[in-house]
Amino acid sequence: MNTQKLMNTALNSLDAIGYRLDQYGITAKVNRHNLAAFIMLEQKHLEGEWDSIQVRLDRRRAQVESLVRPVLNQVNRFRGVAS
Repeated sequence: MNTQKLMNTALNSLDAIGYRLDQYGITAKVNRHNLAAFIMLEQKHLEGEWDSIQVRLDRRRAQVESLVRPVLNQVNRFRGVAS
């Protein structure tokens, strides 16, 4: 079964479930459009979390470099290596 056919089957099943739930008066919010909106929202949320992690990592890297650089300069000066 190819990917497109599998995806269409899953989306049709989701629509059928949403239709049945709507018939029983439980909810009218289960359909492929709300699923797509939810997935896009979560994707943006995860992108934001990833960016936040990257910023924290870059900040820590800069802090470590600022601590290590003077030590390396001292070592190089002691060894007689031009920096």
